[in-house]
Amino acid sequence: MSKTPRSRWGPVRSLLVLAPLFVAGPFYAYRAHYGLPEPIVELFDPVTSLPQVSEAQILAHAKYLSEDIGYRTVGSAEHAAGDAWVLQQAETLRGECEDLVRAHPERKLQCEVWHQQGSGSHRFDMMGRRLYKTYVNLTNIVVRLSDGTEEGKKDAVLVNSHVDSTLPSPGAADDAMPVGVMLESLRVLIHTPDWQPKHAVIFLFNNAEESLQDGSHLFTTQHPIAKTVRTVINLEAAGTTGPELLFQATSEQMIKAYAKVPRPYGSVIANEVFSSGIILSDTDFRQFQLYLNVTGLDMAVVGNSYLYHMRKDLVENLEPGVAQHMADNVHALLLHLTSSDSPLPELATTGYTKPQTVFYEHFGFFLVYSFTTAKILYTATFVLALIVARGTFVNPAPALKRGTSFLGEQIKGVVATSGAFVGAAVGVNVVALIMDKVLGKSFSWFTSVFAPVFLYGPAALSGALASQLIVGRVPEQTTFSSIMVVQSFLGALIQLLGVGAGGTLFVSSYPLIPALVLNAVLTSPGDDISLWSYAIGQVTPLVTGSTLLFSVVDVFVPLTGRVGEEAPSEFIIANIVGVICSYILPLTVPFVQRFSRRILIRLVIFMSMVTGVAMAVFCMRSPFDAMHQKRLYVIHMENITSAEQHLHVAGADGAPGFHTLAADIAKEFSVPGVTPTTVVMDDWNSDWDTIYPFSAFLTPYKFDLPLRPEHQDPLDPDFKITAINDKVDEVAGTRSFTLVVTHPGIIWT
Repeated sequence: MSKTPRSRWGPVRSLLVLAPLFVAGPFYAYRAHYGLPEPIVELFDPVTSLPQVSEAQILAHAKYLSEDIGYRTVGSAEHAAGDAWVLQQAETLRGECEDLVRAHPERKLQCEVWHQQGSGSHRFDMMGRRLYKTYVNLTNIVVRLSDGTEEGKKDAVLVNSHVDSTLPSPGAADDAMPVGVMLESLRVLIHTPDWQPKHAVIFLFNNAEESLQDGSHLFTTQHPIAKTVRTVINLEAAGTTGPELLFQATSEQMIKAYAKVPRPYGSVIANEVFSSGIILSDTDFRQFQLYLNVTGLDMAVVGNSYLYHMRKDLVENLEPGVAQHMADNVHALLLHLTSSDSPLPELATTGYTKPQTVFYEHFGFFLVYSFTTAKILYTATFVLALIVARGTFVNPAPALKRGTSFLGEQIKGVVATSGAFVGAAVGVNVVALIMDKVLGKSFSWFTSVFAPVFLYGPAALSGALASQLIVGRVPEQTTFSSIMVVQSFLGALIQLLGVGAGGTLFVSSYPLIPALVLNAVLTSPGDDISLWSYAIGQVTPLVTGSTLLFSVVDVFVPLTGRVGEEAPSEFIIANIVGVICSYILPLTVPFVQRFSRRILIRLVIFMSMVTGVAMAVFCMRSPFDAMHQKRLYVIHMENITSAEQHLHVAGADGAPGFHTLAADIAKEFSVPGVTPTTVVMDDWNSDWDTIYPFSAFLTPYKFDLPLRPEHQDPLDPDFKITAINDKVDEVAGTRSFTLVVTHPGIIWT
């Protein structure tokens, strides 16, 4: 018995039915992505009386370092004050530890503190440049907790943060908060009655990370216990909100250890992006890999990195729960790594090797599996997708006409879906070109990481829909199954090439298999695909894609404010939105193919109008505000020999208005009648050597300043030029003499 044909719903009714899914999916992803624990205030649990990690205590430490002491640039008085304060905290905790051990002599716990001091030099390669660093009388604070035996000390986990900060940032997040996390972890471990470490844990409060990792170099190359380190947990911050991101994980053992934390947040994609060098940044983690050949985890708070290395990096701008999230995860890691189940003895023999492990969070589960498992799983999914596509294939030709082959239909579907992807890319790049080059309104999205979605999302959808007008009619069933086959194939191919990011396409393709099987059960051949199938097929792309979008824009939108004027920031952000939106809504093509060409034209016109309205709205926005500031670099330089003065001003982004600002500064401060022009920024521009090699990102101006009044006085009467040893050789026709210059001060000859 054949099934009763169903009446076709229009696009509006169909979208209204699916609307709850399109709202619930991103909302769930948002809550899961940005969710933070409730901050804990009490130092001890009021019920169990056991010590607990307290965010309030962490922030108190961070506030003292960042605001009571202030910015701690290496070599400054504030830097020395920070070093002395952390040393005092470490000594206090050691005293508490010794008191507890005396009170309970059966407890196997030893606490040791070192105030390391040393000098050294090292080569530092960054941004394609080679630098040689030298440091003198640098200090570190080192604390080790162990069971007091040589066996317990031979394999250790190292936790690292840095006490210094960079000018002009107070460094509440970077890196005073991680320092507070480590101090709290020390306190809780020491005061936990039944905690006895099977393996040692070393806390390194290094004093010079911002000066290109001198502190970690000093420890790794000169401290006597450095050779006992088997793995590293590095704590950093490039932002002030959201959970800390695991962006480097260098062994399968440590990834599995990280899976045991209460709130894991990281993926193989972040790991591969950072290790690829796309993001020109680095941490102390490099020194531990380079000089100790150890594996580990590199974690950092990255949300709201607009405040990274800025004056507003204050405790008041740290989101509640950020410190608690990091501290809970670090504490759980230390409990595991110092237990009898620790992988430290195994890591002692393996050292640093590139991990062959896929890891990511999926609907509340932190999944970890090997590359081998991934290759088998993704390939099997591709084969199953082919079987389902063939088994559910419906010949679109009428019964009395010659049909087309399955392969031929799949090729049509691939062309249609590929065309939509290309169309989305064209759409966002056209809008980016207009905003940047025609209207001069680039960076209009900069003040919110989500703003680019509202500007370039409609453009991506407009381009994808317009492409289907060119491709023409392709059966809905064909495009649906083609997406399943293409995504599963690409997921398997990328994984076979040794790139773990192929898992992203795997998790979006596998739900399409049951979706097509269900459609075969619910509908008759030739019917529209069931909306239930769309719902099943869209759930994972909506949730996973939204999570991916949040992670990427959190990093890259603020990053455009410090990558230089020459970087095509508008096009970078536009293409990020275009690609991820294509991933989030993969079933757009089959959905529009179920309707007539007339409806498709209306949809294209409507989305084009939405795109135009979005552009108009964004043209009225300012790129910067009080909490999303432009980075302006200023140097006032005086030549004490020539008395010349110059004002150097530079920007590090491509937002409009900087050159006008430079002209206004010149008008106000420079000598009259001088037209400001940019100077060449290359390796030979010594004016900006203080921030080399980051100076490569700058667009600098150099202004002549009027001479100071004291430099405009007549020449000092003591200034004399005389000649002595004056000899004339009339035969040779030569004269020789010695000039004697008497100059009141410094002179360059």
